Amino acid sequence: MSDSLEEGSSSPLGATPSPNGVNFSLFSRYATGVHLLLFDRVDDAKAARVVRLDPSANRTYHYWHVFVPNVQPGQLYGYQVEGPSDPSIGMRFDPAKVLLDPYGRGVMVPGTYSRDAACGSGDNTATAMKSVVVDVSAYDWEGDVPLRRPSSRTIIYEMHVRGFTRHPSSGVPEDTRGTYAGLIEKIPYLQRLGITAVELLPVFQFDAQDAPPGRVNYWGYAPVSFFAPHQGYSSRRDSLGPVHEFRDMVKALHRAGIEVILDVVFNHTAEGDHRGPTLSFRGLDNTTYYILEEDRSRYANYSGTGNTLNANQPIVRRMIVDSLRYWVEAMHVDGFRFDLASILARDESGSVMRSPPVLWDIESDPALAGVKLIAEAWDAAGLYQVGSFIGDSWREWNGRFRDDARSFFRGEEGAIEGFADRLIGSPSLYAHKQREPEESVNFVTCHDGFTLNDLVSYDAKHNEANGEDNRDGADDNRSWNCGVEGPTEDPSVEKLRTRQVKNFFTVTMLSGGMPMMLMGDEVRRTQGGNNNAYCQDNETSWFDWTLLAKRVDVHRFATLLNARRVQRDVEPERQGVTLDQLIRQADITWHGVRLDEPDWRDSSHSVAFTARFTKYGMFFHVILNAYWEPLQFELPSLSNGARNPWRRWIDTFLDSPHDIVDWEQAPSVPGSTYRTEPRSVVVLFASPDPLVLSLR
Repeated sequence: MSDSLEEGSSSPLGATPSPNGVNFSLFSRYATGVHLLLFDRVDDAKAARVVRLDPSANRTYHYWHVFVPNVQPGQLYGYQVEGPSDPSIGMRFDPAKVLLDPYGRGVMVPGTYSRDAACGSGDNTATAMKSVVVDVSAYDWEGDVPLRRPSSRTIIYEMHVRGFTRHPSSGVPEDTRGTYAGLIEKIPYLQRLGITAVELLPVFQFDAQDAPPGRVNYWGYAPVSFFAPHQGYSSRRDSLGPVHEFRDMVKALHRAGIEVILDVVFNHTAEGDHRGPTLSFRGLDNTTYYILEEDRSRYANYSGTGNTLNANQPIVRRMIVDSLRYWVEAMHVDGFRFDLASILARDESGSVMRSPPVLWDIESDPALAGVKLIAEAWDAAGLYQVGSFIGDSWREWNGRFRDDARSFFRGEEGAIEGFADRLIGSPSLYAHKQREPEESVNFVTCHDGFTLNDLVSYDAKHNEANGEDNRDGADDNRSWNCGVEGPTEDPSVEKLRTRQVKNFFTVTMLSGGMPMMLMGDEVRRTQGGNNNAYCQDNETSWFDWTLLAKRVDVHRFATLLNARRVQRDVEPERQGVTLDQLIRQADITWHGVRLDEPDWRDSSHSVAFTARFTKYGMFFHVILNAYWEPLQFELPSLSNGARNPWRRWIDTFLDSPHDIVDWEQAPSVPGSTYRTEPRSVVVLFASPDPLVLSLR
């Protein structure tokens, strides 16, 4: 057998097919022996062929490599690796375990897959995931290229591939529900909603069994591969199906003008803590891939999930950048949202670095130039870098926008100044950077926490179904149930909740920054008060499409708001304008109920501002009343150029269809004051020419 093999090459890493066979290359510094296993079927208990790599012929530096003739794309494979087994010094080699290739482009999961078997002793061949040889050039993109939409014209829709179409009410055929193909069928819905980018919860292959007993990992923050699309989201059962179907989805979204942003998890893996399974990295080179404690048998846990990837180690840095480059060049994605991105600023001892190499590697890589890079600028160990994340091209999830908007609209004391700052792009956080306002990704809800409906329906989390006695999930939700905990038939409470939902949508879409909305918020999707539904692969988490008819007014409101938001800032002069420049150009004046007299006291619950876009002759007046009584606000005079009166675009207190109107049908506002009802938002506009009705 070995006579027909060739030494192969250390580069490129992974399994690289050619007309004559496949080159396999793997990094392991401390391995003493490597066996390549080739399988006919994913659930085989024995490899069809075992290739022993000779350390003298098939090893260059720390790279183990071999060329195997006549192997074709679609071939299933794995590794068994020998080496020291001494947890006290961080060595956890286990030659009985079948390991995934860190650079494998595909992964197949047997129906008998067992996380427990990967944790215990003994051979786990029959129950192990297997890597797949993929020819990444064997796909017709039909001219597709990433869209490169300006951030100033981007609306992000955070969504879950499976949850979007898994519900029986989706109308998607049963064999494609919850898959990449199922998402393709719902693209017209996304177009009508008016979003411009989908941010997909993790689609890298993950371990669905990384969850409490009897539950599954639904969100996908448990990666086992940084190159392979998740097999469970493919409707195809063949080994190459997930790769092709994912590309079909990207191509179809691009044709519809929608970008694809991936939520990526480079801070930890599904291998967990010292009790966790040996799936890949732990059994290949534990001390290279993970940050270990001073007691080398224990893992540093800055992620809150048991381990922390050693992101600034050169081998791991290269893998992360290679992964990102692969998803851009071979899979055509448009951007990335980095889960717990602040972990990428830590060195191998866990200390925070002033200039983390991996972040600058990502920032400076020419293949990633122009790609949207979004950081969740904190980690689970208390590091919080919103407003101070390293680099020049990164956007940040603005957690302070979320918190301050929630605090304001539920009527908290002392919320007014922070909220006003968020409305104009959070200059207290970002103006010093001389960056465009879209550095701030503004959101009120995301997958992690309450949905928008639950934010206005529950005072407390209700996570009992997760099996952790309601201890899991955030306690600081800044939510308000509007008078009744949970569902209610009280029409006054329902009306208030709908108004609050519209208030949150309005400030998210009109504030300076790049807006993001959560899947289903546009129809008031509920999770029954569960603010940590990571293990709920059921109707708790799925998009219930019957809500489209039930919540038609909210859906209409969000759609019209999105349509106007996307029409903003299309003038070429707008590009490159920094946040503080934009604020100066807009000529913003703050008011209270009386003109030019904003009330910044802690007891204040209302504010108004006028934005004069003198370059375009546009005037906007926005009134935000989180007070529980109506207030009469004075309106600015329009004698300085706007011959036409104020016109009402939005008043969230009014019933649909008067809550938001097409600009062409916007009614005039008589008089010099506007009565703003309790807990509502009003947006008025004016222009010198009645035909100038575009925000531009």
